[in-house]
Amino acid sequence: MQDMLSLAGANLLTPMILCFALGLFAALARSELTIPEAVAKGMSIYLLFAIGFKGGVAVADHGLDATLVSALVAGVVLSFAIPFVAFPLLKVMTRLNPTDAAAVAAHYGSISIVTFVTGTSVLQAAGIAAEGYMVAVAAAMEAPAIISALYLASRAGGRAEKMDADLWREILLNGSIVLLVGSFLIGLLTGQPGMARIEAFIVAPFQGVLCLFLLDMGLVAGRGMRNAKGVLTPGVLAFGLVMPVVGAAMGLAVGLALGLSTGGVALMMVLSGSASYIAVPAAMRVALPDANPSIYLTLALGVTFPFNLVIGIPAWVAVAQAFGG
Repeated sequence: MQDMLSLAGANLLTPMILCFALGLFAALARSELTIPEAVAKGMSIYLLFAIGFKGGVAVADHGLDATLVSALVAGVVLSFAIPFVAFPLLKVMTRLNPTDAAAVAAHYGSISIVTFVTGTSVLQAAGIAAEGYMVAVAAAMEAPAIISALYLASRAGGRAEKMDADLWREILLNGSIVLLVGSFLIGLLTGQPGMARIEAFIVAPFQGVLCLFLLDMGLVAGRGMRNAKGVLTPGVLAFGLVMPVVGAAMGLAVGLALGLSTGGVALMMVLSGSASYIAVPAAMRVALPDANPSIYLTLALGVTFPFNLVIGIPAWVAVAQAFGG
């Protein structure tokens, strides 16, 4: 407990978290502070490319082996399974209709790449190593939850679109997935020589860009919270705080079963306890058009995302350290 509190305290005073808090405060206070959409999109492209490329280089150094394959398979299974835990929990805790519940469940089965990036930064600051191929696991966990959500919505009487070619295209060719997987493959193919060529671009500026991006995320989260007061009932809010803990516990079990390092277990918990607000919302607009975006977007970005930044990540790191010795 002491380790978790000290990690949480240290995390609260990092520039990244304070930038998010600044954005959140500015939005809730109705400040005119804003970051142009084109700039925010450019920062997200940079972060996705940098984390994917560095992960590919790490895998090139590590080599393809059974551990990597096992982690990828485990990530896919986790992403597919978590919505089947989230959906009945939503039915117990909230009064959401089946379509909205399935859409929310999909977000919690998928992952938040920004939460993952923040988790890797926290581990690096603490001097805790993690398997470089975890970025590949993150990419693998983006889409399977969408399939689960469609099944859950259809079974419960909601309206779900058929898995036709257009829907598969929306899911698999989503920009964030393409960029993350593509940059990972570039890093894998070029290895350390490729890293040496662009290291000054993707290593030194990374923390600063992440700070500005989290400032923008704070602004977006604050506006969502301000405009969705009627949507966030006590049960929905409670789910946004409980489900990350449930997902992280599932990630802990999988990470330990795979024999991952302390950092790897922590990142598996971060991935399993996060909620998507980039790839899945885009897919839900096509797959579950009747679902209310105000619910799933505000819950993922306005509740679970800040919870993970402030409490979740330090807690998952402390738990991983406790189990890893």
